Amino acid sequence: MANATSNGKLICDRKDELRASGVFFGGNPLDFATPVLFLQLSVSAILTSIIQLLFNHRGQSSFFSHMLTGILMGPMIWGDSNPIVRGALTYRSLYINQTLALFGCTLFLFSIGVKTDLSMVKRTGKKAVIIGVLSFLVPITLNTIVAAILKHTVKMHPDIQQSIYFVASFFALNSFHVVVCLLADLNLLNSELGRLATSSSLVSGMFSWCWIIILYTIMQGSIGKQETVIWMFLSLACLLMIIVYILRPVMVMMARHTTEGKSVKEGYISAIFMMVLGCSFVSEVIGQHMIIGPIFLGMAAPGGPPLGSALVNKLDSFVSSVLLPSYFILTGSGISILNVHWQAVIIIQFLSFCNLLAKLLATVLPSLYCKMPPLDAISLGLIMSVQGVTDVMILQHAQNLKLIDSQSFTIMSVSIVFMAGIITPLVKFLYEPSKRYISHKKRSIQHSHPETELRMLAGIYCQYQTPSIINLLELSNPTAKSPICFYVVHLLELIGRSAPLLITHRPGRKNSVQMQGSKHMINAFRLYEEINEGTVVVNLYTAISPFVSMHDEICSLALEKRVSLIVIPFHKQWNTSTEIEVLPRATRSVNQQILQNAPCSVGILVDRGTTTSTNSMSSKSLYNVGLIFVEGPDDREALAYAMRMAEHPNISITVTRLVDSNKKRREGRTNHQELEDERIINDFRIAHAGKQHFVYKEEFVCDSVETVGIIRSMEDCYDLILVGRRHDSNSPLFAGLTEWNEFPELGFVGDMLASSDSGCQVSVLVMQQTLAKSKNTTTDSSVMVDIPHKLTRVWPET
Repeated sequence: MANATSNGKLICDRKDELRASGVFFGGNPLDFATPVLFLQLSVSAILTSIIQLLFNHRGQSSFFSHMLTGILMGPMIWGDSNPIVRGALTYRSLYINQTLALFGCTLFLFSIGVKTDLSMVKRTGKKAVIIGVLSFLVPITLNTIVAAILKHTVKMHPDIQQSIYFVASFFALNSFHVVVCLLADLNLLNSELGRLATSSSLVSGMFSWCWIIILYTIMQGSIGKQETVIWMFLSLACLLMIIVYILRPVMVMMARHTTEGKSVKEGYISAIFMMVLGCSFVSEVIGQHMIIGPIFLGMAAPGGPPLGSALVNKLDSFVSSVLLPSYFILTGSGISILNVHWQAVIIIQFLSFCNLLAKLLATVLPSLYCKMPPLDAISLGLIMSVQGVTDVMILQHAQNLKLIDSQSFTIMSVSIVFMAGIITPLVKFLYEPSKRYISHKKRSIQHSHPETELRMLAGIYCQYQTPSIINLLELSNPTAKSPICFYVVHLLELIGRSAPLLITHRPGRKNSVQMQGSKHMINAFRLYEEINEGTVVVNLYTAISPFVSMHDEICSLALEKRVSLIVIPFHKQWNTSTEIEVLPRATRSVNQQILQNAPCSVGILVDRGTTTSTNSMSSKSLYNVGLIFVEGPDDREALAYAMRMAEHPNISITVTRLVDSNKKRREGRTNHQELEDERIINDFRIAHAGKQHFVYKEEFVCDSVETVGIIRSMEDCYDLILVGRRHDSNSPLFAGLTEWNEFPELGFVGDMLASSDSGCQVSVLVMQQTLAKSKNTTTDSSVMVDIPHKLTRVWPET
């Protein structure tokens, strides 16, 4: 006989074979557990995809889609007696589903622990600590007071009366993982608001988990003898000591024995999974929930590469695609409104509203006191109010311990889903981080004074791009009169951690985080800085973040440091003859986002091998730079950069201007852009008139065919070609080229030089100038976010 439970009742069912013999033998697949389980997972995947398709544009979280799928598949929608529910949600299938779901929860929460960076607590600023503490203490205090008033003044169902204090406590909980997942779904992890929410939720989440462990231990211990509680706490302390002083050193040793760039041994991964199962078993033995041990083990595991990243890569897809859907199906099967009283709904929803109000007050008031704009403070309060999958797991365990009844579990679960569905799109509407990068000043090379410090920033995806960036820095002609302050950001994908990191590398400091390839990059730039002491200052960073929000690291740093030019590598890299794919495809999206949101000028470097030699300036008598000038601000920015390069004694500049021969220029009919073009061209010619290594020529063209011909003729004449990105697509010079544009982020001219069918063997730098916004430009308050440096958005290595 096989046992299954439903609504607190024990149901005995005949234990048949798990696998059906097939419809051709007269068998009904729905009479067997395994086909029903596969049916449940298939329907769950389809429904989840449909819900995400319908709601993703509104910014809904993945938790909302999965939980809503579980509810739609459960008896809440179809009823207990519906043949669909009776066929797809048989107790026999739920018995197996429960095993999968609990195993999935164990691995899921272990993965959460691995991603949690406890060292963030030491780096958390005072504002985040205050908000984190208040967002736990204020709601739990206010909720308890409201629950006491309701219990003594309102006549309610005995089950609700017994559960009301626990309901109040569970509503007040916060989870670090839930907040981080919400921020990831909204692409806000790298924003200033996202960093503050991450730090605050880590503090409040620690208080919440400590409260839950104490509460569950006391309630379970109260069933036995008086000394049971003491023994449970002592046993838990022993488990923690074993994890910290035995298992963690073993995992650290595994990480140290893994060579950088190589995968972790399968034996190490298997050993850690055995540790997870062992900690889960010990947790059950000492009277705790089975997830407690795996959570602490995950927190003790070394985060990030190589070990943390390997564990997350092994777990994420399988757990999120197979095991967690089983959990949501199981949860949905336990949610039914048929036995729910409306009075209970009103009471619990009133507590939910009071909890939301308390969390908003606990977050908004200290934020306003710290001079945060009102809309940002409200957005932060809403983010801190969201609950998710870990809270539902806590509620299920509370129901098993009879701390809350089935009515309370149903109402609270639906309330959590409803609040997530409302808050997530509301935060997306209120807070738009890209508007923070709007600049009211023209931050570009053209508008920088030629005899002042030039600030540049380069993003590097891998160490192989270091030589070309250093060579471009040398081409920029740093001098004592016009030194260059150069910011270098090594961009790494966030794997094995929940929260992004932006680390500054200071000379003489030891690495606190193991980074792939950063060491060689740091040494190369430090050496260049020493050789050019007095003319170049290099500031080095490593940014670890998801690709989807990686551009925020570049744009926010450029805004903070008042940079005039951002240089980023093209997502494809060549040697002198062969195209080589060396970067993840997601880097192209990062480049496009930087072009769209950057507060200053941007240059995309297409490196074909002619700029990768660090000795290129010294090994050649002249370094030939060509410039194709058509019209517009981007071409003017490229020319302004070329004017700076032209001062270098080892650089030869050739400016080729393409002039539309069909365009009639009459006095008084020239527009402002044409006047700007003529002015900078004249300034350039006057400044370099008579110089030996300067050539200016004009080519008259009438259509796109002649334009392509001129550009093709220049492909092998230079070491580097500068071009502007944006041109008028309606111009006869570019007619018909839109359909052939393979890489729109490079513009028409840059795309011709970088396309796969081009014979170009030289490197290309595509320039885009940022246009200053009007003073009347309407922006939301996110432009004014000011997070004090004490919050350590960027922290040094220790």
